[in-house]
Amino acid sequence: MIDYTGRHFFIAGGSRGIGAATATMAARAGAKVSVTFHANPAAAKKLVERIEAEGGKAAAYSMEISDEDSVVQAVDSAVEAFGELSGMVVSAGIFEHMPIEDMTLEFWQRTQDTNMRGTVWAVKAAAKHMRAAGKGGSIVIYSSTAGQSGGGGGASAYSVSKAGQIAFARCMARELGGDGIRVNSLAPAWTETDMAKKHLDRLDREKVGKNFALGRVGLPDDVAGATCYLLSDLARFVTGTCHTVDGGMAMRG
Repeated sequence: MIDYTGRHFFIAGGSRGIGAATATMAARAGAKVSVTFHANPAAAKKLVERIEAEGGKAAAYSMEISDEDSVVQAVDSAVEAFGELSGMVVSAGIFEHMPIEDMTLEFWQRTQDTNMRGTVWAVKAAAKHMRAAGKGGSIVIYSSTAGQSGGGGGASAYSVSKAGQIAFARCMARELGGDGIRVNSLAPAWTETDMAKKHLDRLDREKVGKNFALGRVGLPDDVAGATCYLLSDLARFVTGTCHTVDGGMAMRG
């Protein structure tokens, strides 16, 4: 049983999908959770109310992850409210497709700004607080199997940003390890989230699920469970890794 009593986790992009599942699971294990939202304050409010109704502690903050000042303000506010930071989960991101012949600088940059630059700002803000507290911590970055495989057609901007997150996590594991701060990434395959819904609808999720050894696409709780492991002391000697959470999809051959 994982016990997070006395710990505070900040989940960037935690109002829906995998981030919300992680916040809920962590709160049930005793953590205080701070989540952020960008375009859907109602979803964040509902999540906080649900966690509090179960006896947990949660708060939500508006944040634009590609804007460093916005990230710093949200993290600082969360630390002021709930105390020192034990963990950071970088969940915020966008998932868009564009064939290379149609690629524009604006499209490419929007994806990199949100997925890659946003990750840098989130980790930077977390590292500052964790180093100041002197108690170590755990940072988990959500990448994707697309960052390992190159994704499907039209996914170059997304896949490059996700590959960058994996490399950045390894860089940070080396840089922050001396302070007891562990940094790992997770690479989920297709997972039932709002962000993936339209793509799964288009591709037919049942057909997609047949590519998984377990016969289905992922659920947010599947990734949340792996996240909670990495945030916990069970993973105290695990850093610089990328954990694939794909239901055996990589074995399809």
